[in-house]
Order: sequence, then C-alpha cells, then structure tokens
Amino acid sequence: MSKTIIVGMSGGVDSSVTALLLKREGYQVIGLFMKNWEEKDENGVCTSTKDYEDVARTCDLLKIPYYSVNFVKEYQSLVFQEFLNECKLGLTPNPDVLCNREIKFKVLLDKALSLGGDFLATGHYARTQDGLLLKGSDPDKDQSYFLHAVPSSALNKALFPVGHLKKPEVRRIAKEAGIPVHDKKDSTGICFIGKRNFKGFVSGYLGFTPGPMVDLKGKMLGEHDGLAYYTIGQRKGLMLGGEGEPWYVMGKDTVNNRLIIDRGKEHPALYAEELFAKDPIWIGKSPKEFPFSCTAKIRYRQVDQSCTILDNKDGKLRVRFKEAQRAITPGQSIVFYNGDICLGGAKILFGQKNPGV
Repeated sequence: MSKTIIVGMSGGVDSSVTALLLKREGYQVIGLFMKNWEEKDENGVCTSTKDYEDVARTCDLLKIPYYSVNFVKEYQSLVFQEFLNECKLGLTPNPDVLCNREIKFKVLLDKALSLGGDFLATGHYARTQDGLLLKGSDPDKDQSYFLHAVPSSALNKALFPVGHLKKPEVRRIAKEAGIPVHDKKDSTGICFIGKRNFKGFVSGYLGFTPGPMVDLKGKMLGEHDGLAYYTIGQRKGLMLGGEGEPWYVMGKDTVNNRLIIDRGKEHPALYAEELFAKDPIWIGKSPKEFPFSCTAKIRYRQVDQSCTILDNKDGKLRVRFKEAQRAITPGQSIVFYNGDICLGGAKILFGQKNPGV
C-alpha cells in the first residue's frame, strides 16, 4: 500500500513542485495549506486568501485533495509574541527559526500525522539522512540554517523533495508541468512583514522608546527611536551626515537605552573573533569533548566560517573563529556544520574580541 504524504503547501513554486514530484513517485499526496497570519492588502483582500487560491489551482491540476488549517492563534503565541519580546530586549530575532521548530515541524506535523499522513513534505531546500539534516544542493537557496532547531524526531517524519535541486530546475519542472505558479516570485524578508518598512510595522506593536545616540567615546550625536529598530552593522536610518565615512551601528547599551554608532563600514569595533551563544540545540549527537572544531554561519547565506567551540558551560557556548567576524548580532543564530551536515545551533548572546590577542 502506497504511503500517504501530506505536503505543506504555501502557494509557491517550491511546495507545488514538491507535491508534483511525490505524486509522480506514486505516493498518495494531500495538500495542506497553513494560515498563520490574518491581514488584508490595500485592496481589502486577505493576503493568505490569494495564496490559498494558488494552492487550489495547483492541487486541482495535480488532481490531489487539499485542505486548509488555521494556526493563527498558535503562530501569535509561539512565534510572533516571542519575536516582540526579543525586540523589546533590543535583540534582532529570527522568527523563521522559531516558526520551523514550533509551527511547521510541530503543530503542522502533528496535524499531518492526525490526518493519516506517514510523512510531512515541504518545499525547503534541505536534505535529510538517517535523522540528520543536510544542506540543500543549491548553495544560493540552502535553508538548513532556518531548520537547525528542528529535532531529529521531527526530521525523521519530514521529506524535502526539492532539496537536491537548484531553483532554476524547480521552475523548469513547474513550467513544463503547467503549474500555474511556476513564475511566482519568491517571498522575501520576515514572513509577516513582507515588503513593508520594518520600523513602521513593528512600531504599531511596540511604540517608541527614544534614547541617546552616542559614538564609541560617549559623545552625544542625536536621538534614536528605540533600540528595537536597529541592528548591529546597520547604516540606513541613522539620519546623520557630515564629512567623513558613513555612520554605522556598533552596538547597543540596553541598560541605559543608548545606541552606539561610529563611522566606517569596516570599523574595528564591528569585528570580533569570539562569541557567546546560549541554549544550544544539537541534531543527533552533541559534541562529547571540547574544544570542538567545525564551521559555522552567523547569518543566512554566509559562507561557512572555520571555528572552534571552546567550551559549553551552563548551556552557553564560547566560539572562536579563525577569522574575525563582522556584525555579530545578539538574537540571531549561529549554526554549526561539518561539511554538508548541519550539527545544530544556538542563539547568539554577544561577540567579543579574543582576550588572548
């Protein structure tokens, strides 16, 4: 008897081709659209309604059944509220990591299994092997960074059928099959913000908490709108000019609500050889001994950086890089790799200069 695969469908080309490939392989395929956000566009049309219509058109073409589930409440409590909480602390959170762990591969996975599915398939550019997570074959689209917090138990029930393909190939397959969304643009940015201005959106929930904007010597240069609206290494939005190099965010003094800035994209204060991170999550076995050498990314699409995890004490990692890293950002994730294998990751606390240098 053929296995039943539930495909988490977003209305985009990746999940559509995922459903197509699985059907071609002879599986019983069911499309499942997940509504996480309720909002209308400038024409008064709910944006998720448009995506669901694309799911319906694709599933009708493939002759597979499809359903819609509403996880708005779960998303609000498990992802969006946590995002706001971290913004309030002056961090730069990554809600995609939390969404994959708490919603797609927990809430949605549980729903898929309750519907009789043997596996949940998604359009992520990643691969799995024996409970391990591997990079997607397309280096420009690899999404293992966002999946590092998904536990092995969930990965064992997950399928990523486009993980071995490159994006142009996925679009070619979709076009040849007549899938209506073959040329639909990829979604970009934070899912619930989309193309909108970050500050304009978030301020509707957090308001503004102005404070002093100072240089590295403590000289008052202006006023910021709230630490939540700035990130390490940021140039835009500082509203400062004058002769010399552009101004960049060097750091945040959350205790005194001060934004620390100075001139120069390559200013030494933006670089650090070490970082501390908390709450490590390992896929499969955790490192048994330290120091432990591997590679890591401190942001999506970064080229792997050689590093050594010096120790793991009280749930906190100390990581030293072979080369100093620019704009290590508290709240973001550091994700560890051994070749194509994603080992896991942790949440960045802060970066610092190597005290031994």
